[in-house]
Amino acid sequence: MDKRLLSIVIVNYNTSSLLKSCLDSLYNSLRISNLTDKSEIMVVDNASSDESLKTLKENFPRVTLIENKENVGFAKANNQAILKSKGEYILLLNTDARVNDRAIEKSIEDFKKDKSLGVVGGKLVYEDRTLQKSAGFFPTLISVFNWMFFVDDIPLLNHFLKPYHVENSGFYKKSQNVDWVSGAYFMARKEVVDKIGLLDESLFMYGEEVEWCFRIKWAGYEVKLDPSIQIIHDKGGSSRIGKDAGIIEEFKFILYFYRKYKPRWQQKTVQLLLQAGIKLRSILFGIIPKHKSRKELYDKAFEVAG
Repeated sequence: MDKRLLSIVIVNYNTSSLLKSCLDSLYNSLRISNLTDKSEIMVVDNASSDESLKTLKENFPRVTLIENKENVGFAKANNQAILKSKGEYILLLNTDARVNDRAIEKSIEDFKKDKSLGVVGGKLVYEDRTLQKSAGFFPTLISVFNWMFFVDDIPLLNHFLKPYHVENSGFYKKSQNVDWVSGAYFMARKEVVDKIGLLDESLFMYGEEVEWCFRIKWAGYEVKLDPSIQIIHDKGGSSRIGKDAGIIEEFKFILYFYRKYKPRWQQKTVQLLLQAGIKLRSILFGIIPKHKSRKELYDKAFEVAG
C-alpha cells in the first residue's frame, strides 16, 4: 500500500460550485505547506444531479472519485472513503468549507506535539469572519436542562457552564480540549479510527461527529479545538440539512445518543427535559407575533420527542 501522511475526505451532494471553491482552497493550502505529494484527496459523490462530476473530472484529475448511485448520507459516504484511505491522518471536510493557508499544516503539527490527541478541529467563521459555534461538550442532563430552559443565555453565567454548543466568543480565542468539534473540518488520527471504529451509519445527517468523539474520548484520547486553524464555512451550503430540519434532527440525535450510551432513567429524564423545553418554545413563539412558522416547527419537534 502506498502510504500517505494525510487522507482528505469530502462528501458531495449537488454542490458543484462549493466543491470547486473548497478544492481550490485545499490545493492552495497543501501547496503552501509542501504537502501535495504527501496527501490524497477523495470525493464521495452521493448521486449528484448537477455539474459536480463534470467539475471534478475537468478541473481536479488527481482527486479519487467514489460515485454512489443514491444519497447514502454523511456517515456512510465518509466511511466508504476512510476504508480506502492510506493516510496517517484523516481530514473530513465539508464542501462548504474553505481552509486557510496553514490550516492543515497546523493541524498535523498539533498531533505531532501531543500524542494523546485523537481529533483536531478549527475555528469556523462565516464569510464576513463572524464566529460560528463549532465545538462543545457532550449533552449531559445538566447541559440539556440549561439549554432547554435558557440558562445558557444568562450573561456571565454562560462563561462557567459546559454547554452542548458553546456560543461564548471568548471560548474560541484559546486552544483547549473539548468534547467535540464540528465535522465541517475534522482531522483524526487514523490509528485511533482503526481502534474505535467508523462513523455510526445509523445517523444519516446529524450528530455523527459528536457520537464519534464520544467513542474517541471513551478510548482515552483527547479532542482539541485550535482557533489558530481558521476555516471559512458557508454553514448549510453543503446541503447536509436545512436549518429547521436541523433543529428537529438535533433533538432526535440527543434521544439516540442517550438510548445508545445511557441508562434507562437518564433516557426518560432527557426525553422529559426535551419535551418541556420544546413545549415552552412552542408557547413563546405562539405569543410572539409573526412567529407562527416557528411555533409549528416546535409543535412538530414535540411529536418527534414524544
